[in-house]
Amino acid sequence: MSGSTDTRAADLWAWPEGVARHVLPEVDSTNAQAARLAPHLTQPTWILALRQTAGRARRGRSWQDTPGNFAATLLMRPTGTAQDAALRSFVAALALHEALGAVVGPSANLSIKWPNDVLLNGGKVAGILLESLGGGRAVSHLAIGIGVNLAAAPDVAGLDPVTAPPVSVAGETGLTLPPEEFLTYLAAAFARCEAQLATFGFGPIRTAWLARAARIGQTITARTMTEVIEGRFETIDDTGALVLATAQGRRAVPAADVYF
Repeated sequence: MSGSTDTRAADLWAWPEGVARHVLPEVDSTNAQAARLAPHLTQPTWILALRQTAGRARRGRSWQDTPGNFAATLLMRPTGTAQDAALRSFVAALALHEALGAVVGPSANLSIKWPNDVLLNGGKVAGILLESLGGGRAVSHLAIGIGVNLAAAPDVAGLDPVTAPPVSVAGETGLTLPPEEFLTYLAAAFARCEAQLATFGFGPIRTAWLARAARIGQTITARTMTEVIEGRFETIDDTGALVLATAQGRRAVPAADVYF
């Protein structure tokens, strides 16, 4: 019986069929490399860099890269509209949650912070950056950049003190894992979540995401480019927008930075 269980576990975390991978010793940014590779794409492709010299985060922020941390991008050709493509942020967050859970074990305190961070013991351990290529409502290629603090957390100097402080897998659990090994876990988890999205739509992804959401039911603050909105985190809607119960009524917030 144990042999068959081991086989099933190995199959669960095997590299997904039909998905390519490029492991690079150094690159400026895995998302930038994905853009260069896009014209030649023949299948979904993971690009892993053992070192990034110009990593990027949301809204033009830099992403600090430390040796031993994970920096990778999945380049794919999504179907549907640009709004459909944006739902891959939730697919990626679920895949990250699943892969990290498999690595650090069931006792780990993992949660997902809207819109695109994964928390470990309340601190930010991973982030996601989506960049699309194409014009108008069509997206010819989608680059899903993912950074995970496997070995070390970045310096907190200059960070807003009310954001989730950065943490690392090694710092919180004592576990060390090479980025190449974590990529296999993540690629397998993403392939399963992507297949669920393709087969059943966003509904099951949304439900699973909400079950893992940080601070749901609690008061949080969403900062957009033009305003600060405070309210109780109720849910996310069918487009992935954050839904808050505010003093002025229910608000759907499609894009913002969240603080709590």
